[in-house]
Amino acid sequence: MTGFLKGLLRLRRGPWELVATILIAAGVFMLMQPFALALFTWSFLVTLVGTVMFIVVSHFPE
Repeated sequence: MTGFLKGLLRLRRGPWELVATILIAAGVFMLMQPFALALFTWSFLVTLVGTVMFIVVSHFPE
């Protein structure tokens, strides 16, 4: 866990890609769930932020 946090603080690719991937997965889950309209409403924005974040983070050093 401390290695993950150190990677986040040092702007390393691996931990930030994991965060971006989790955001994308959360956005897709929010899009597909049938219960909460508020989650559905924010799903596109969460997926978009995760995708843009993944593109930017892919240029970070290993």
